[in-house]
Amino acid sequence: MMTRALYAADPEAHGPREFGGAGDGERRGPRSAFQRDRDRIIHSMSFRRLKSKTQVFIAPDGDHYRTRLTHSLEVAQIGRVIARALGLDEDLTEALCLAHDLGHPPFGHAGEAALSAAMERHGGFDHNAQALRTVMRIECPYPAHDGLNLTWDLLEGLAKHNGPVTAPNWALAELDEAFPLMLGTWPSLEAQVAAVADDIAYDNHDIDDGLRAGFLSLDDLLALDFLADQWRSVEKRFPHAPRDRLLREMIRDQIGLMVNDVIEHTAAQVKGLRSVADVREAGRQLAGFSPAMAAQERRLKTFMYERLYYHPEQIAAAERARDVVARLYAAYAQDARLMPDDWQARLPQRDPSRARVIADFIAGMSDRFAMQAVSKIYGERPSGLINV
Repeated sequence: MMTRALYAADPEAHGPREFGGAGDGERRGPRSAFQRDRDRIIHSMSFRRLKSKTQVFIAPDGDHYRTRLTHSLEVAQIGRVIARALGLDEDLTEALCLAHDLGHPPFGHAGEAALSAAMERHGGFDHNAQALRTVMRIECPYPAHDGLNLTWDLLEGLAKHNGPVTAPNWALAELDEAFPLMLGTWPSLEAQVAAVADDIAYDNHDIDDGLRAGFLSLDDLLALDFLADQWRSVEKRFPHAPRDRLLREMIRDQIGLMVNDVIEHTAAQVKGLRSVADVREAGRQLAGFSPAMAAQERRLKTFMYERLYYHPEQIAAAERARDVVARLYAAYAQDARLMPDDWQARLPQRDPSRARVIADFIAGMSDRFAMQAVSKIYGERPSGLINV
């Protein structure tokens, strides 16, 4: 086992929980504070629902396309590898990776756009802030308090894993007022690693899904010189292997290159740091790609937006998905009796609080549940949403 680095988060000296101690510690196994955080996330209903939420393709026919759940697991695997190599706390890193997409509504970014538009007069909607709202206020399995009562370190990392937040939206500002998270500073290295692990996972695994769906081709990929170099290397090593295996090997190689680059670059950035406080006081991102790899990664993202995320079939499906979410919000806003009894019971009388709870209900839906709900309300099942 690798020695914990001085700049790593320490589960024995973690920040407080909003509602006091973990509770029932001795009766539920010898776990660290960050292990408890991870386990609470894994056992939550919000985490389970990720299995039926869009990653790239909406309600795909095939069993092998990624969902928010499988994506989160892949991010966690990459995050743990990087954390272990750097001497960081693997459990905190894994917990952050597993929780980072809990705030995504059905249909991915299309659903988010629809909720943001519907909530425009009530403060808008943002999936990152919604992830924090989910674990702090919506997911309530415990008798004594709301939320999962996670450690400050986990909540801080979830709030700003993409960097300091200088202008928090209403949801994040409300939670920060109740339990201050130092939004203006950089988070722990574990949170920074979780963010770059997310990039590595979807940059490469979305290629795999795009190829499977026929939206991308090998010729498309070879227009990027760094992927062409990987392809030539793979062909040379395995001259007689089938093309589909070579493509998957190329993607694995690209992930390996990115991971090794992050480890090497980050190790150089953190030399001389002696505490988590030093990380936060550095005033800049420490964990991430080298400048050369960062430039390649930006080119890859641009390519993926042009060829996959903005593919005409994707855009058409996204429009239909936005319509589903917009119609659901309009229906519940007009007649709250359409919502389940437990949600009706918690619904405030006035906006903006009322609108925000309606958005909470919709954001928690899986793709399948959202389609069933709109079918029940309007009497017809939405068509054209299965886009592969």
